[in-house]
Amino acid sequence: MFELIDENMKYRMADLEERDRRDRAESAPIAVRLRQVSPDTGRFLAILAASSPAEGEIIEIGTSAGYSTMWLSLAARMLNKRITTFEMDPSKIRLAQETFSAAGIGDRIDIREGDARVHLGSIRKAGFCFLDADKDVYLDCWKALAGKFIPGGIFVADNVISHREQVAEMVTTATSDPRFDSVTVPIGSGMLVCRKIQA
Repeated sequence: MFELIDENMKYRMADLEERDRRDRAESAPIAVRLRQVSPDTGRFLAILAASSPAEGEIIEIGTSAGYSTMWLSLAARMLNKRITTFEMDPSKIRLAQETFSAAGIGDRIDIREGDARVHLGSIRKAGFCFLDADKDVYLDCWKALAGKFIPGGIFVADNVISHREQVAEMVTTATSDPRFDSVTVPIGSGMLVCRKIQA
């Protein structure tokens, strides 16, 4: 799967990684930072998404500049799917659109502007979801999507170790749901991975 990363995507990934490093080093305001995952986390997401059911949509909540979306696009190509990704910040949407164009993956992406919670009702069958947004929306997003996952569907939430207190209620709700197997993986800022086991 990683052989699908061509020179254009490598260049854009490296550019966003450098910008993210610079923002963190300079303690840039949180609103303007990319707040993206690490390369290892991106690879992990791609592997998980590629392991999701052939049916069901690939969803991302929190596009930012499209870094994690590039990793997910590798799985989308393998599964012949599109990615629906949600972002509220118009400036980040412009950056993401630049990313998708530069990486040559625009044909795989449906980017939607606005609060994902307003739009998640339109999702019919969820096969994979990556949640990396403001922490106060985590529980609402879980509640909106949990019943839409098909068996084998995978839900991943980022920052569950780094922001343990802010997402504690969502983590408790998800890990106690008998329809899912769940585990926290200590990669990056900590990821909760839930897999649907019951209809």
